[in-house]
Amino acid sequence: MPLSSLPAAIFSHMIAIENVPPPPLRSIPSLKVTKNINYGQLNALCHIRGLHSRSSSNAHDTFIKQYPKIFLKRKPILPKIFELEEPRTQIVQKTDDYKPDDSHNIAIHIKRAHGLLEDKEAPEKFAEFLAILKKLPVCRTTHEHNTVWNMLKTVPDLSSQLDDKQLKKLSRKVISQTWVKGSTVIGDDGFYVILKGIARPCMKILKTLTEKSDLLSILPEYSTIYDLQLKSSTVAELYVPRGTKVLRRWNTFGSLEETADSDTELFPLSVVTEEDCEILKIPLKDYTNFKKENSKYDKMQKLKLISKCPYYENWPKLSIYELISFSKWKKFPPDHVLVESGEIISFMAFINYGYCNVYRSIVGLVKQPLNKMKKVRKLIYIGRLKEKESFGEISILLQVPFTCTIITGTEVEMAVIEDADVFDLDYLTKQLLLQTAKPTFGHLKDEDVKFSYMQKEQEKDWKHFKDMTLNKTLFHNGIIPGFGRWAHEWKSIPRNLKNVLIN
Repeated sequence: MPLSSLPAAIFSHMIAIENVPPPPLRSIPSLKVTKNINYGQLNALCHIRGLHSRSSSNAHDTFIKQYPKIFLKRKPILPKIFELEEPRTQIVQKTDDYKPDDSHNIAIHIKRAHGLLEDKEAPEKFAEFLAILKKLPVCRTTHEHNTVWNMLKTVPDLSSQLDDKQLKKLSRKVISQTWVKGSTVIGDDGFYVILKGIARPCMKILKTLTEKSDLLSILPEYSTIYDLQLKSSTVAELYVPRGTKVLRRWNTFGSLEETADSDTELFPLSVVTEEDCEILKIPLKDYTNFKKENSKYDKMQKLKLISKCPYYENWPKLSIYELISFSKWKKFPPDHVLVESGEIISFMAFINYGYCNVYRSIVGLVKQPLNKMKKVRKLIYIGRLKEKESFGEISILLQVPFTCTIITGTEVEMAVIEDADVFDLDYLTKQLLLQTAKPTFGHLKDEDVKFSYMQKEQEKDWKHFKDMTLNKTLFHNGIIPGFGRWAHEWKSIPRNLKNVLIN
C-alpha cells in the first residue's frame, strides 16, 4: 500500500533531525551579592552546633539572638546643624622671621604667567642657579654663564661696586661652597654671598700672648728674650657678640679689596654658620687679575682715542701717557649742557662716542603786535663736535671764558681731565697743549654768526610766505588737499604720473 505524502514528509524530517547536533549549553547567570546582608555572620549562624536537632533549645535561642546581625544597617543621614561662626581676628606676627605665604598672591602668579617673575623670586630658577654653581666654571655652558650673570645682577652689594661688563667677566669664575653648621668662614680672600642658610658676623679682638697662660707655661722661666717678644706680639681672637644681625640669603660679607691687618674694630670679613650654608665666593685673586687686565685695556682705549684726535696726532706717546694718567671715563645723557657761553669750563674732554651740538648766543629782534620789535637773546646752531674730537684745553689753561654753548645731542662717553689735574701736568705737556690746541669754533666771528642767523630767518619767512600763498590759492579754487578727490595715500608720486607732471 503506498504511503501518503504527509507521513513521508514527516518521516524524512525526523531522519534529518537525528543528524543535527544538540544546542550548546548556556551558562547560568551569576547571582548578585546583595549589599544588605553580612554573609560572614550568615555563615556563622548556619554552622551552629545542634541547630538541626529538635531537642537542643540552646542552639535555637542563639540563632534567634544572632539572626538580626546578618542584616547590615545603614547609617542615618542627619540634617546639618549650622553653627554660628566667631568673628575673625587678624593675627599679627611680631617676629622678624615672618615670611608671608605667596601661594595665594595673585601678583606672583601673574608675573610667573607672563615671564616677569624675577629670578630671585622663582624657586625653580634659584634651584637651577645652585645646580650651576656646583659645576666647575670650565664645565658650564654659555647659557649657564648668562644665568649666573643675571642672578648676580640682582645682588645690590655687587651691582653697586661693579658695572655689567665687570660683573659678566667675574660671573664666569664664581664658585659655590658648602659649610656645615658651626663653621667659621674667614672672608679676607674674597667676596661672599650667602645663598642658603643663616650665619652671624664675628668680632675681632687683639690680645697679647702674655695674657694666655697656656702659652707661657711652655716657655722656660729664665727666658727674658721670649718674654719681651710676647709682650709686643698680638693674636686676633674671634667671637660672636650677642644681639648681632643675622645674615640670611643674599646677604654679603668679605671684600674685593685687600684689608689692613691693624683693623681692631668690627671684623665683617668672618661669620659663623648657624645652619648648613651654601655660600657663593668671588675670589680676591681673580678680581685683582681682572683689575689689572681692565686697566691695561682702559689705557689702550684712551691711547687710541687721544692719538686720533686732530690736535694730538703728532704728539709723542710719553706726553699722551701723561694725559691718560689723569683721565677718567664719564657718560652724559642727551640734552645735557656741558658748558654755557661766558663761563670757564671745568674740564677738558675727548669724545669717545656720540656727538655734541655747539651754539653761539646772539641778540636778535622779534616782531611783536602793533609793529613793535623786541630784543631777545637766542642760541644759533653753528656746528657739531663728533667722535675723536676734543675741547676745553684753551679755556682751562688760559682761564678764558667759552664763547659758545655745548649741549649733548645723544648719549656721550668722554675721557675727562678735571681742571685741577690739568694744572698738575708737567710743563712740557702744558706747552704742547697751548701750541697744538685751538679754541672751539674760534674761527667764527660774531659777524659770521649774525649773517648765518639772518639767512636762516629769511629762509623761514620765505617758507612761511610761500606756504600761506599756496594754501590761499588752492582754497580759492576749491581745492583742499586730503579731502574728496584730492585725498591720496601716496607715499611717493606714481610712475605713470611722473612724466605728466614734468611735462
